[in-house]
Amino acid sequence: MIVDCHTQIWHSDLQTSSSHTVSGDLARVLAPLGGPRLPLSEGSARKHLAASNPVDKCIVLAFKSRYLNAEIPNELVADYVKRYPDKLVGFAGVDPTSPTEAIDEVRAAQAQLGLKGVTVSPAAQDFHPTDSRAMQFFAEAARLKMPVLIHYGTHFSVASKLEYARPALLDEVAREFPALKLVVSHLGYPWIDECVVLLAKHPNVFADVSGLLHRPWQAFNALLTAYHYGVMDKLLFGSDFPFKSAAAAIEALYSINQFTLGTSLPTVPRQHLRGIVERDALALLGISPPSPARERADSDLFADEEL
Repeated sequence: MIVDCHTQIWHSDLQTSSSHTVSGDLARVLAPLGGPRLPLSEGSARKHLAASNPVDKCIVLAFKSRYLNAEIPNELVADYVKRYPDKLVGFAGVDPTSPTEAIDEVRAAQAQLGLKGVTVSPAAQDFHPTDSRAMQFFAEAARLKMPVLIHYGTHFSVASKLEYARPALLDEVAREFPALKLVVSHLGYPWIDECVVLLAKHPNVFADVSGLLHRPWQAFNALLTAYHYGVMDKLLFGSDFPFKSAAAAIEALYSINQFTLGTSLPTVPRQHLRGIVERDALALLGISPPSPARERADSDLFADEEL
């Protein structure tokens, strides 16, 4: 099972037959992530579906920020994933800064739209992760058993607040709601060490490797840190489409040890890289039951690892 845990769409083909439109300010928020070589139009649903061809399941993230006046609507994502229910899984974008509205939205996302998880971005939504408003949201997500992806990529926006993006700030959230499944995007970049410690500390905190694979040297060091800290089993595959396709991300991940050729640098064992690619993330996040065959494969994955 290959699950791409981190993809987005915008300027979708679906808008030609849908009233759910992407906020006009989204370009201002997201353009710095892709740069001039990858315009936002590349995030269409048609291109997304083609790029997800190598994977079995693909999580599509909505997004909402009052602070940045930007939105990828939940309805847009829900309409898209409903067209391909065997392939796609939708996560709602919820802004916790209005707690009553956020709680209503997360309930509607599950009950009415069929979305399976939620994504928030403290840096892009202007809230501390343990703000009382956010804690109300996390409590409701825990009650509904909806995993929460903490999206850090949008901290590239000039207006976003880096002081709210540190993974260590999630420690209290994980302590308060130990059953809540949390996914830290981009392995907490640039605070990789904080994220790795968080993964080791909390059984239900995971991280995706999306975004890192654009920067091979940084990705190599991040994965080596995770390997030496013993948390490779907490890492989930993510392509970060439209900034990278699933195929390109998988190739980049398997090529991560290229820097060690002809050197005495340590490597990340290939079986651990395969573990990231083939991990049944949906089962880990409580979205689908684990396959017995997949469970056996996972248990055998590191059986012959050399210490």
